[in-house]
Amino acid sequence: MGIETELKLRIAPAHMARLKRHPLLRSLSSERAVTRKLYSVYFDTPDLYLHNARMALRLRRSGKQWLQTLKGGGGVQAGLHQRNEWETPVPGEKLDFAALEAAGGGHLPSGIRKKLQPFFVTDFSRSIRMLQFEGAVIEMGLDSGEIRAGSYVHTISELELELKSGEPLHLFRLALTLLDIVPLEIEGVSKAEYGYRLRSPVKTVVKKAQTPNFLPQTSLKAALQEMVWSCLSHLQANVPGALAQIDDEYLHQVRVALRRLRVVLRIVAKQGGDAELSALRESVAELASALGQSREWDVFITQTLPALHSHQDGELILRQSEKLRQHYHGRVLAVLQTGGFQRLLLRFGAWMNGAYWQMLAADTGLPAFAAKILRGQGRKVARYAAHIGQTTDARQLHVLRIACKNLRYSAELFAALYGAKKTASYMHALAGLQDTLGEFNDHAVALRLLDELMQEELQEGVAVLRERIEHRHDLRLSELRKAWKQFSKQSDFWE
Repeated sequence: MGIETELKLRIAPAHMARLKRHPLLRSLSSERAVTRKLYSVYFDTPDLYLHNARMALRLRRSGKQWLQTLKGGGGVQAGLHQRNEWETPVPGEKLDFAALEAAGGGHLPSGIRKKLQPFFVTDFSRSIRMLQFEGAVIEMGLDSGEIRAGSYVHTISELELELKSGEPLHLFRLALTLLDIVPLEIEGVSKAEYGYRLRSPVKTVVKKAQTPNFLPQTSLKAALQEMVWSCLSHLQANVPGALAQIDDEYLHQVRVALRRLRVVLRIVAKQGGDAELSALRESVAELASALGQSREWDVFITQTLPALHSHQDGELILRQSEKLRQHYHGRVLAVLQTGGFQRLLLRFGAWMNGAYWQMLAADTGLPAFAAKILRGQGRKVARYAAHIGQTTDARQLHVLRIACKNLRYSAELFAALYGAKKTASYMHALAGLQDTLGEFNDHAVALRLLDELMQEELQEGVAVLRERIEHRHDLRLSELRKAWKQFSKQSDFWE
């Protein structure tokens, strides 16, 4: 058995031709590229036993040679695919279970072997170069072709960097170098998964943040890494929906993922920083800010305006708001579609596989570290809430809201250490306080957005909205006091 480690990247056909001609590849390789025609048949049972077990079984023809391969386990992180692989030559286009078992891949129950049938095929050309990069040996494959399942077809145009020797860090560093030459996008979906999607289309759904499943004995290093990876996965899963503008919730979840990532990076920095960690924190903050204005107009149009029941100049205000909303949505698409966003993801991949984590101190136990973080953030909330309910100062309430948000995200990230029963009441009260503070923030944002609508023909309608927002703001003070009273009665579950 071997462990296949490869970084998959999407590349447009025109850019692939350009990359093939670039002198960098010749400088990293002493041999000319070799092109192979690869034809593969993937097998599964009618009830998708292998797919449900996160396995893939194929027969692949390369020239006159047939290879049988079983893949299973592993996972994908920032486009880095790592899976167990059992591969053996076979005489022809027929599964050979005895050969598979001899290679150590006897993981197929005998009961399902007779049910296996061809499910889809991949048919593509691969241009292969063996590259020497920073002491690592990396096989670069440029794949062009298609995946077929009946009459359904998916086009293949991708770049694979497979690690032959060295560290995963080298794959990301090479990808960053190639990104300077041509546009590339991280590919989190395997060819096999695309094949299954042809047979059984996957409905696009909004992905919510997942709570990492830690145990008290989990090492601090492993826990912090899992937090970062979970935030990156949350981010990447919702970007396609945001770009397609399927639902506003995708963009909201992209922003939530970025906010959670900022909290996690701040937590990681408690263990010690480095130059790249500081640079990544700054880049994530800039990206979150760039996406913020679009979300503000979403909330203003879908939540704030309907709640105010405005009739005076209501249609004109709504139309002008929609124009500004689309303007900022366009800026979001531009940011997420640029090479800068892909570069950020690749930088995270390199940093997560780099020297920082080898040097990270691991003396502190996870429960003690979690309690220290939550204790500090809880005290910060209490300090900012000292005059709650006695002020309508937007800046003070904003600072308190951010502190509550940071505490809530941190509490969610560490929640598995304490159990749902112990954290449920605290989290419910904290969420209620955060939601109430969120309304105050929406009011402050709405007043600022109205400044962008101050056209002469809208002045009277905007003035009416301002009065209603300010009146609603004052009325919510009692709700804020109530939410704080409910939260302040909660026991600190981490103590």
